[in-house]
Amino acid sequence: MRLEDLNWMDVEEYLKHDDRLMLVIGACEQHGYLSLLTDIKIPLAFADAASRQTGVLVAPPLNFGVSPYFLAYPGSLSLRVSTFIAAVEDIVRSAYGQGFRRILILNGHGGNTAAHSRLNEVINELPDLKLGWYAWWTSHSVEAVALKHEIKPAHANWLEAFAFTIVGEMPEAEKSPPYVPSAIMDAQTTRQVYGDGSFGGPYRADEAVMHEIFDVVLKDILQILKFE
Repeated sequence: MRLEDLNWMDVEEYLKHDDRLMLVIGACEQHGYLSLLTDIKIPLAFADAASRQTGVLVAPPLNFGVSPYFLAYPGSLSLRVSTFIAAVEDIVRSAYGQGFRRILILNGHGGNTAAHSRLNEVINELPDLKLGWYAWWTSHSVEAVALKHEIKPAHANWLEAFAFTIVGEMPEAEKSPPYVPSAIMDAQTTRQVYGDGSFGGPYRADEAVMHEIFDVVLKDILQILKFE
């Protein structure tokens, strides 16, 4: 159940019996042969699936994140760290002011972690607020699936290649991980290093593996939504 499908009176009625909200954050950035909105499409799919089982509302996603290192790839649009932190905080404070007290942030992008640090401060300023933060690709559940199938996850490789994120013809061969000269690189250097944008490894995995990933992540989210 998404906010976009409701009017304000529907939300007021919802808040009479539930104070939970899911907020998806991600990025608009290159993902090789995958959608530029991969970091939104994936957590939003998880949020919708969790909402169908729980009835928890899903806020409109924040489609832009912190991706300055990918700006040499056309279509990658980035916010400054300060802008992104302020946007996430403002959304959380707006929701809190209306009565939402349990908010789960589903993060789809590693560059967004600065907001996590700020929210650790915000939660001390807003009484009774409970926040959850879930970065799906870092979960132990996903790690276990990757280890089970002996395939290493990385940016824009098989891990993010769900049927709903693939928008181009995928290479068949694996990509050797490139040499990365520094953990901090300007956008032009980043493009030279990563080429097509994948960080290496298989571009795709069997559909059964992807279903397994989806199922374990959904299980994690359903558990977090209990806010125990």
